[in-house]
Amino acid sequence: MLLIPCPWCGPRNQVEFTYGGDATLRRPAPDAPEAAWIDYVYLRDNPCGPHDELWFHGAGCRSWFKVRRNTRTHEIIQSAGVSDAWDDEQRAADGSAR
Repeated sequence: MLLIPCPWCGPRNQVEFTYGGDATLRRPAPDAPEAAWIDYVYLRDNPCGPHDELWFHGAGCRSWFKVRRNTRTHEIIQSAGVSDAWDDEQRAADGSAR
């Protein structure tokens, strides 16, 4: 069983969630060339290690959020709201990173 830490509800069983895909992808502009859309829709990396993902808490608060998960070990490193900064990015922005 995988416990996913919802930023609003806390740790919950994975059956409450739906995987939403790669959180690092950026949608092409509407007028982008067809090749850009083909890359966006069909080509995916298969990273090994920490990776940012989108998840939907359908059986809870019904919110989208992002999860940083190690794809090798399935360890969940952290979670945050979609538009929120990761903990390490926030510390760097605050000037408190070591």
